[in-house]
Amino acid sequence: MTATETASFLERLPAWRARLDTRFPEVDPVFEACLVDAVRVLSPEGLDAYLDYARTLGKLGRGVEPMLIFLAEWPQVARSLGEDALPAIAATIHTLYKSPNGKAIAPFLQSLAAVARRLSRSPGRPRNDGTPSAGLAQPGLGALSSREPFQRYLSLSLDFMERTTGSIHGHHQTFASPGLPLFFERAPQLLGLLSVGGLQRWVEYGIRNHQHHPEHQRDYFALRSADARAVLQRERRGTLLADHSRVLDLYLQALWQQEALLVPYATTHLGDAAAPDASVPLRPYFDDLGMRLPDVLDDRDGVRGIDRYRAALAHMAGHRRWSQPQVADNWSPFQRLAVETFEDARIDTLLLREYPGLRATLLRLHPHPTEGACDPATHSCLRHRLAMLSRAMLDAQHGYTDPDLLHFCQRFHQALAASESSTQEMASLALSCVARIRRQSDQQPNVFFTDTEVDYRDDNRHLWIYIEAGDEEESFEPPPQSETPPDVAGLPPRHYPEWDYQSQTWRPDWVSLYERLQPGGNPAHIHAILARHAGLAKQLKRLLDLLKPQDKVRIRFQEEGSELDLDVAIRSWVDVQSGAAPDPRINMSRRTDGRDIAVLLLLDLSQSLNEPVSLGSSGGSQQTVLDLSREAVTLLAWAIEQLGDPFAIAGFHSNTRHDVRYQHIKGFGERFDDDVKGRLAGIEAGWSTRMGAALRHAGHYLGARQTDKKLLLILTDGQPSDIDTPDERTLIEDAREAVRELGQDGIYTHCISLDPKADAYVGDIFGGRHTVIDNVQRLPERLPQLFMALTR
Repeated sequence: MTATETASFLERLPAWRARLDTRFPEVDPVFEACLVDAVRVLSPEGLDAYLDYARTLGKLGRGVEPMLIFLAEWPQVARSLGEDALPAIAATIHTLYKSPNGKAIAPFLQSLAAVARRLSRSPGRPRNDGTPSAGLAQPGLGALSSREPFQRYLSLSLDFMERTTGSIHGHHQTFASPGLPLFFERAPQLLGLLSVGGLQRWVEYGIRNHQHHPEHQRDYFALRSADARAVLQRERRGTLLADHSRVLDLYLQALWQQEALLVPYATTHLGDAAAPDASVPLRPYFDDLGMRLPDVLDDRDGVRGIDRYRAALAHMAGHRRWSQPQVADNWSPFQRLAVETFEDARIDTLLLREYPGLRATLLRLHPHPTEGACDPATHSCLRHRLAMLSRAMLDAQHGYTDPDLLHFCQRFHQALAASESSTQEMASLALSCVARIRRQSDQQPNVFFTDTEVDYRDDNRHLWIYIEAGDEEESFEPPPQSETPPDVAGLPPRHYPEWDYQSQTWRPDWVSLYERLQPGGNPAHIHAILARHAGLAKQLKRLLDLLKPQDKVRIRFQEEGSELDLDVAIRSWVDVQSGAAPDPRINMSRRTDGRDIAVLLLLDLSQSLNEPVSLGSSGGSQQTVLDLSREAVTLLAWAIEQLGDPFAIAGFHSNTRHDVRYQHIKGFGERFDDDVKGRLAGIEAGWSTRMGAALRHAGHYLGARQTDKKLLLILTDGQPSDIDTPDERTLIEDAREAVRELGQDGIYTHCISLDPKADAYVGDIFGGRHTVIDNVQRLPERLPQLFMALTR
């Protein structure tokens, strides 16, 4: 402000203070600073409305905090949305005040300016003359463009409040919404990742699934729960790694002849409430477990998100091919930074030799630092100089004039002119460079970071070996502890969604399924079963002979064929000799009359299979349902082996959604030999029946078979259930959805149920494709017969 403007401001300050009319002592130290900002942004009418509403907030009975926040934040909100957004905001605050959610007013106001900035496309500009501005009395184009999404945000907030207030466990008492304050705190971060529509879908999922669980609701809207992160991932804008992992995997194999597991990492601090807008400092990296990439990438600088992923994969593939680890203990952090700069530039140069078309993408993604932008009087500039050098080594049109930079750029290209060079040579060059370009000012605590991050390059953790334990070693996080249950080893879990019938939405990545090879038992038990049922096997053998395909079938009377049909040819020759018109169809062909079917038998191995089944009125001899199931599967496996159909056997049980076990008993490529018989003899029952995930995983294997027909047989003795799902309809509906998905993929499912009460639910899951066997003792006989009827 000029001296005149300052005098005018100070003259009017007592009147503004009187208009505010507050006795809170906390207001006095900040009031003048708030008014300076308000006078620059607001019109005279807007300034009066600003003070009047601040006075209203001070008299709500919620303490001084709402008033202080509003005084500080409203000028920035008005800059983004226009002054006439105040009535809608005041109405929202009034609604919160009249409800039990008065404590949510402060976080609502605290996040308001950041939310407005997120939703504003072209914020209004303050006047620079220091006089009250009339520019925002009528909202500009930027404010108008953001008004509609902001109104949707307010409506979403009020709907959230209404649906989660006073609904805990159905009490008649009125309770505040557990998740609403947390939602307001996270709103700026969420709107940085989601559109308003995506935010609405994310909120809707949380309300429907956690409306009656206060702690779950708090965890969801604080972004602490797994499903909150998973739904956020699903709704995010940009290119999702999960949607393109197959394409990127093929790209890695086809162009770089490398294979690696592509593992996503979150790109935001979803769990850090203190820094809701902070970005995770991670960059892509690779280790023995795979290549780690951001879970989502937006289009940037004319480069699509998928091409940014390709650039990162290409750079890491280059490191895996050409880089050699270096011992780092005797080098300073500045020296290591320089080595990484030269080595990264070498890798990019070698990549461009193989695929020159990458150049345009890499140059768009590589920052172009401005020479002289870093002031050595206030900042450490070494990082900035190395970023310029990195750009110069890739871009012949860099435009830099620093003689040291040009000298080392020339030496770099000379080193790569005749060969691929090496990491060791780059390290020597980097050390010479640091010795020459380093300045005393590089010890400044403030490092200049602008235009120095090359985010398609990995973090180079693979480049260093630490011989002695020290601070550098501690800077790397140890590998995360495995969440695999202690008795399940080998493959990492596969995550499957689960259908929530109440909200009609998917719970993404809800179930963790662990698969392993079934431990072996004694194959002699299976041989004993086959011997005990020798009579039944003979009956089945006669049926199998009718089903067994003929190798070749003749197709006669063909004008064109693979061989001459001698009988027809002789008849035609006789016709020619007698003057009659001969039959030209004197050829025949043959086709294979085979059964092109693949079968997977999925066994429910839940605890209820351990229940005994009485055999006869004497009650002297008893078997369990598991024993009879093993006998039935043995006979069925023997029958399918006789037919020659490819088949597999697997079992499943579950211990909550976090631990679904899938046991491989026989693979499609295995014979029904002693190894498989030993596994079948070793099956045990326990835990619960989370059927949907097991069906999806079985479909994963069966769907990969190249056959005309695919049959999935499920043998179970009860309805889907698990101890963490009190609503019995949930897993029934999820299993039905899994069966529907399999049908869409061309997989025919049929359930054999041993539950006498199965009619109450099995039809809901499998429709008419089920068989209920009331007499469990007849299972060994009925199961093979049923299979042959289904595949006749």
